[in-house]
Amino acid sequence: MKKAEYVTNVANKAGINKKDTLLVLDAILETLQEVLAKKESITFVGFGTFSTSPRTARTARVPGTYRTVEVPATTAVKFKAGKVLKNSIKNTN
Repeated sequence: MKKAEYVTNVANKAGINKKDTLLVLDAILETLQEVLAKKESITFVGFGTFSTSPRTARTARVPGTYRTVEVPATTAVKFKAGKVLKNSIKNTN
């Protein structure tokens, strides 16, 4: 699903127009980025937790060759699904 489709679905469920929905969605995503940039976590009870995890520098092999490359240290974004989300996905089969 693309962002435009998502905005349409949320607008229909909330009974508000797409323009306002898009403004709210953009504000939510921007706030989420700001929280993660500070290396803090954010939890939506039942849905899940977004957090960051440091990754150390390492040497990696290039598949199919004998070459190696240095991979610099970085920070990765993690998501851990909450119980309600896990159960809703499990029960859709």
